[in-house]
Amino acid sequence: MSKSIRSFIAVKLPETVLAAIGGVQERMAACGLNVRWVTTGNIHLTLKFLGEVDEEEVDGIAAVLTEAVHGFAPLRLAPAGVGVFPSVKRARVIWVGLSGQLPELAALQRSIEDRLATIGYPHEKRPFSGHLTLGRVKGLIAASRLTTAMGAFIDFASETFEVDRVVLFKSDLRPTGAAYTELRQITLPGQ
Repeated sequence: MSKSIRSFIAVKLPETVLAAIGGVQERMAACGLNVRWVTTGNIHLTLKFLGEVDEEEVDGIAAVLTEAVHGFAPLRLAPAGVGVFPSVKRARVIWVGLSGQLPELAALQRSIEDRLATIGYPHEKRPFSGHLTLGRVKGLIAASRLTTAMGAFIDFASETFEVDRVVLFKSDLRPTGAAYTELRQITLPGQ
């Protein structure tokens, strides 16, 4: 009998970029916001959340991902700016945005989404919005307080990094936070 695992597809970030983003988290946390901050080493760019999958499906998912990235050259992105979902008045997620080859990123994500739909993983209902989650808001934060805390990071930017592979991750939820394990890496082969 096979085991069910929680999984997602994402882009790993280089340590230097994670360090810069960690600095943003530390300074925002110092503002005393009621936020559950993501462990800095766990910050990633999610391309597709799969949810519970049968462990035996991992090879098939990896094969579909290989097809999905075919023809995509590595692309360049950079963290840029800080924002919230869905709005400052009802913030649930605090994130760092991205700059760089965003149309290419959207096309890559769409290709992954379309290919996975052919094997039973439905399209997301919400449109893709590439971001790096810093933390999840617990309860309510006054919009003025949140706006003030975010104000120092409106022009935040970090170094550019190359996206040359996507990773299929396993996610184990623990009381101390999520623990991620790489199951497969799929390299963008170029055009």
